[in-house]
Amino acid sequence: MSILKKQISAPTAVQGTPAASGELGDLLALMARLRSDCPWDKKQSNHSLIPYAIEEAYELGEAVQSNDDEDIKGELGDVLLQVVFHCQMYAEQGRFDISDVITTLQEKLIRRHPHVFEAETLEDEAAVKVRWDEIKAEEQQAREARGKPKRRLDNTKAGSALMQAQDVQKQASKLGFDWEGVSGAFDKLDEEINELKAEIVDKSKDEINANIADIEKELGDCMFALVNVARKLHLDAETATLTCVHKFKSRFGYIEEQLAAAGKCLEDSDITEMDVLWEAAKQHERT
Repeated sequence: MSILKKQISAPTAVQGTPAASGELGDLLALMARLRSDCPWDKKQSNHSLIPYAIEEAYELGEAVQSNDDEDIKGELGDVLLQVVFHCQMYAEQGRFDISDVITTLQEKLIRRHPHVFEAETLEDEAAVKVRWDEIKAEEQQAREARGKPKRRLDNTKAGSALMQAQDVQKQASKLGFDWEGVSGAFDKLDEEINELKAEIVDKSKDEINANIADIEKELGDCMFALVNVARKLHLDAETATLTCVHKFKSRFGYIEEQLAAAGKCLEDSDITEMDVLWEAAKQHERT
């Protein structure tokens, strides 16, 4: 007996000005309309949305920490938007739609909770975690049976690029792919920085723009090498970067406050004045 493949079609776009009904079907129709009529939405691809999905997940985490219901609702909506946006585009490609995504999730949740939906009994949270990992291993075996072999670095942690880079390096190190000390990591960082410079220094703007894809790769190599330095020093690259972001925001806030005290705003200042205040901010931190 032949099994008919499901025909995938994108949702029908809503006409006129839609109402905020709270219904999933209306949201899908609204997304279809945006893909049809909004220049920015039409331009996007599944790959172009990746940074936004990561950003929204982080913003949701911050909103939950704030415990502000309005912020949490807004950020949950932004995460849902990413899911709906991706599903819309995959439906347009005829690959799958949101019902397939929901079905896959439901199947996974049922499969990974035999202690809830079957006769299996697990005594505590630790036992649930052990069984969860066993089921994931069984799922991996099924993927391998479908021709998707498991590779040694497939189980590295998901997260930001810095987090993934550090975990990939950690796992590779366990397999013997590493330098003895930090000096090798520094040498590699110098090598990658020089390669990046070679793509940029003494090049015209047109040359740089024409070669921007290769420049992006070289920049990524530099970032990856710097993470290696952090790992060899037993430092967390994500934490170090977040510390720097916080420091930058604090110092820039000091500049803004000092300008405001003088009756000025950032737009009234220039780089020379702001640089003086930047150094003052550093001194303010020390004292």
